[in-house]
Amino acid sequence: MSNTIIKNRGMKHGVRRLAGTLAAAALAFGFTAGSAAFAQDDYPSKPIRMIVGFAPGGGTDIIARLVSKGLSAELKANVVVENRSGAGGIVATEMVARAQPDGYTLITAGTGTHAINPALYSDLPYDSIKDFEPVSLVSISPYLMLVSNDLPVKNVQEFIELAKSKPGEVVMASSGSGGMPHLAGELFQLLTDTKLLHVPYKGTGEVFTDLAAGRTQMAFSDIAAAYPHIQSGKVRALAITSPERSTIYPDVPTLVEEGVEGYEAIGWFGVFAPAGTPKPIIENLSNAIKQFIDRPEVLEQLRILGAEPKASTPDEFLVQLKADLKRWGDIVKRSGAAIR
Repeated sequence: MSNTIIKNRGMKHGVRRLAGTLAAAALAFGFTAGSAAFAQDDYPSKPIRMIVGFAPGGGTDIIARLVSKGLSAELKANVVVENRSGAGGIVATEMVARAQPDGYTLITAGTGTHAINPALYSDLPYDSIKDFEPVSLVSISPYLMLVSNDLPVKNVQEFIELAKSKPGEVVMASSGSGGMPHLAGELFQLLTDTKLLHVPYKGTGEVFTDLAAGRTQMAFSDIAAAYPHIQSGKVRALAITSPERSTIYPDVPTLVEEGVEGYEAIGWFGVFAPAGTPKPIIENLSNAIKQFIDRPEVLEQLRILGAEPKASTPDEFLVQLKADLKRWGDIVKRSGAAIR
């Protein structure tokens, strides 16, 4: 048999093998793509896990349970809250970043884990932008500037005068280094040219114990945590950190009204999915959040927490996240704030 015939037969055999391989690949691709489309169309077909990086009972946990209840109703699915506390939310956030991007593992998170931690930790095990798909904002929360009743000041300007007369002596308590209450205080110092003594506590409860007793002089706190202590008359609110006054405390002026030009410190809560989660699933979740967030009963629950409802599109949430990464990153750098 001539070499030419052998070569031609070998080529034909190779072509047939290549064609078979390509056909199998095309069939496999078609099956995979069809399965993905089916999975998205059938979503959700099993329980969804809503991860929370903090212990039960805190602000993030309460918001997460509110969101989970709303998603369950809108999606006709079982949404289960799982608390995975540790390292200021880092443990849970990393877990979700590494989860399967199929829409069945989500996280309710806040400004701290996604916009502040990247500036505080050089070895953060996740990237707020690259490792997540923003789904929707849920709410925004201002903070109150509180003082002990023992402190002889009636307004913010009097507090500033006192702080400037005793640099480094007036104690500012916070629920932990690097959190929003801490950085709200750092921003206050930057804009008022004051120097306070920051004392981080292990939690909000300890902050109010010492603030009410006069062992510390000032703290920033979310409205929900501060509410019972203000109502009992144990502490006083001098100002609020939002651009507008709160409907809960309409008589409390904003810090801008009190002469601290440019001051604004607002935290937010929102829902994220792992990066790579199919866009139709992200849009499905985002639309579901938008549907339930404006219901009267939800508005009332958020109001009790001192939060304002703020649903968003995924793109709008991404814009907010990028802006806050820059803003709080700059404040961390300028203030020298650090984790102890």
